[in-house]
Amino acid sequence: MKGDNKKIVVAMSGGVDSSVAAALLVEQGHDVQGVSLRMWEENHGPRVCSDHRGAAEVAKLLGISHTLLDLRAQFVETVVKPFANDYLHGRTPNPCVACNRDFKLGTLLKWARERGADYVATGHYARIARGESVSHPSLFRGLDRGKDQSYFLFALSRDQLAHTLFPLGEWQKAQVREHARRLGLPVAERQESQDICFGDYKALVASYADENEVSAGDVIDRTGRVLGRHGGIHGVTVGQRRGLGISAAEPLYVVEIEDDTKRVVVGRKNELSSDGLIARSVNWLENLSYAETEAEVQIRYRAPAIGCWIRQRDGQACEVGFNAPVTAVTPGQAAVFYRGDQVLGGGWIERALR
Repeated sequence: MKGDNKKIVVAMSGGVDSSVAAALLVEQGHDVQGVSLRMWEENHGPRVCSDHRGAAEVAKLLGISHTLLDLRAQFVETVVKPFANDYLHGRTPNPCVACNRDFKLGTLLKWARERGADYVATGHYARIARGESVSHPSLFRGLDRGKDQSYFLFALSRDQLAHTLFPLGEWQKAQVREHARRLGLPVAERQESQDICFGDYKALVASYADENEVSAGDVIDRTGRVLGRHGGIHGVTVGQRRGLGISAAEPLYVVEIEDDTKRVVVGRKNELSSDGLIARSVNWLENLSYAETEAEVQIRYRAPAIGCWIRQRDGQACEVGFNAPVTAVTPGQAAVFYRGDQVLGGGWIERALR
């Protein structure tokens, strides 16, 4: 877009990535405005994902305006309560996906377009391919594979992608920090933010629960033998080994969480293996041309993508088969589908297939 002046709103968190993203767009000659989203208070721990005061300082240095949008009430309803509800029902959620879809590239994009902006830009490490020869924009991994954040962006719509820019998509993190140093930005050495902004999430979940929703339950093995008691399924996740309050002759891991009985099932490490999964609420960014499609799937942010086949079901669901067994498939986490670096789509893990 060099030489093509656009009006762009940049989501500024006060961190080095969004600050450099804004700086790059200013350097390219665009009409840039910085906006920070106030979405969470520090009742349950430090909010390190966003610093609107730092963002305002950077905006001043860059010579652009800065606006603070207070979205705390909407954030609680759209992200926090569903996050707590998932944990209370034995799932392990990922709130960053909803935050990106509904706020950074949802509410903010709507706000920007109402004010005549052409695009919203963020500091995500991801790429969007667009051009006259393609029918819709496509999402790709960022070139810095150690920082790639495309996993968190699968739930965006094609319309959102069409009006979004990721200026850092082809940059390495070290280059971003060096550029911030050259510009004299005060955030050049700022540490990375944590993935979940809620701090002590167990306390937060308990604060949204009824008394019976955080009740203790049995820890059992596959035969149904009671090995101990847990303090509530909201504090347990599939694959967990420590902190279960049980004693056994060999290491035991959480292999299943029963929402209806509030029982936690443990087993040996090999019992964590799965042959596939069922995903729900799948959002397809690309059209799959066959009933069964070969691809790769990533089931956690830091996990490698693994070979699989995808079979679409009725509605927004699909069945996924792994090319080799996979450990600790966790209900509530995202399953994101790739072909090489291209994101095909993704959904939420409903259950593992064994």
